[in-house]
Amino acid sequence: MIFKSEFKGSFNTGEVKEITIGYPVAIFLESDPLNGITTILSTGVLYEGMKWCIVVLILSILFGRFVCGWVCPLGTLNHLFGLVFTEKKKAQRINENRYRESFKIKYYILLIIIASALCTSLLTGFMDPISLLTRSLVTSVIPVLNIIVRWALDILALSNIGFIQKIGDMLYNFADKTILSFSQQHFHRGYIIGIVFITILLLNRRITRFWCRFLCPLGALLGIASWFSIFGMEKENEKCTDCNLCLVNCQGGCEPIGRVNWHSNECHMCFNCQRVCPENVIRFKLFPQKKEIIDTPNLNRRRVVSSFAAGLLVYPFARASDEVKVNFNEKLIRPPGALSEEEFLARCIKCGQCMRICPNNALHPATWEAGPEGIWTPVVIPRIGYCEYNCTLCTQVCPTGAIRKLTLDEKIGKNGKNPVKIGTAFYDRGRCLPWAMATPCIVCEEWCPTPKKAIWLEKTKVIAPDGKEVLVKRPHLNVELCVGCGACETKCPVGDKPAIYVTSIGETRSKENQILLTPFRRKRR
Repeated sequence: MIFKSEFKGSFNTGEVKEITIGYPVAIFLESDPLNGITTILSTGVLYEGMKWCIVVLILSILFGRFVCGWVCPLGTLNHLFGLVFTEKKKAQRINENRYRESFKIKYYILLIIIASALCTSLLTGFMDPISLLTRSLVTSVIPVLNIIVRWALDILALSNIGFIQKIGDMLYNFADKTILSFSQQHFHRGYIIGIVFITILLLNRRITRFWCRFLCPLGALLGIASWFSIFGMEKENEKCTDCNLCLVNCQGGCEPIGRVNWHSNECHMCFNCQRVCPENVIRFKLFPQKKEIIDTPNLNRRRVVSSFAAGLLVYPFARASDEVKVNFNEKLIRPPGALSEEEFLARCIKCGQCMRICPNNALHPATWEAGPEGIWTPVVIPRIGYCEYNCTLCTQVCPTGAIRKLTLDEKIGKNGKNPVKIGTAFYDRGRCLPWAMATPCIVCEEWCPTPKKAIWLEKTKVIAPDGKEVLVKRPHLNVELCVGCGACETKCPVGDKPAIYVTSIGETRSKENQILLTPFRRKRR
């Protein structure tokens, strides 16, 4: 679905029409119970498509953590990285697959996330496995993969050997339909997300499914849901010969071996233990006998209280910072349709779907522009890409409504309504070619997409350095018509720091982040 969540097409500038994507690209995120519950806690509502998470939660209550063993894509990756090309001996695998008290860490992490969500500070996206995987693939893995594949295909194409070039063409056709992006994307500091992701995968070389067993808050939530499971394990202890094959193949570290209590809340329902047991000691069945089962993690009360308190403290610490209300960061340009900053932070799960779907590579993971809560939330960086005038794709894929759905008419402002504005452009006349260097240039005016140009030109005769008189067209900006799309900044021919730049001032979503003395007043059409 991630590979299908890229727009591969073109925008016809001569005709403004709605563009939609035909795949349910956010279905994994919408089915995630952790995303669903925490956004309910932080906003008081369950957003549209996230109703699927209720189905998953009910199934988990009935049948345990089957999602961890059979559905979660990050769990599958963790398992593969933990087992492929490993030289671990049987005794080592038995030792690492035993239950450990430190598995309880994930429950404390879950408590921190829930407590912060109650205060409308949504930290879910940092640790939720589906959001983490999606963000990592979108901003780091896929761009790196594209560079490597294109580099390899270029080598084949430049080999000047006929059959190798034909093989290269075949591989290119296959890659173009599957993994290659329409154009090479570059994400701001995506390498940091990539390093985090690789570290998580490498930890599996130490202990298989390290993330799932120790850190995953979704696993903890599903473990709690499994307390009420009607499906579980029964053992015939007298048959057990202590061959330990069940421990060698256990995914969750739940102690399936005979004569030992089974930790049902840690079981991934992989059924490996039942499959490999030579004596048929283990059976999974409906309504098993509740003996020799530990179905609760027996958490330390002090740590429960301290974890919950830590979650409650996130909100005042983060909001005491200046970025959200009193010192608006000029680089915090949110995508069109983004809710007000406080509501946005209460909903955004930092999944990166909007970044993937953006056709112009305009959306990037934030670093500190929105404070600690806003790390890896989407921001527009106009120097890299601009917001396409007739595009609403990012508003269609947001699973939590942090970016509300917009129709094209709403975005561009038809039927007497104002267009959605994400910022305002400003000129640096000291760097502008017509203003500072007596050089003709109208690139910004040409790229301005609004029907009535927000950039207008003033014909002026200026004296060039050689003393000759030159006719230039000096650009000016109508602040009221500018929607802050950033096309002018993206295309400005002045490298590094452009002569025209966009800041977040004037954004529709904020009543405070405005120019108080508006130079022009727009008349409604």
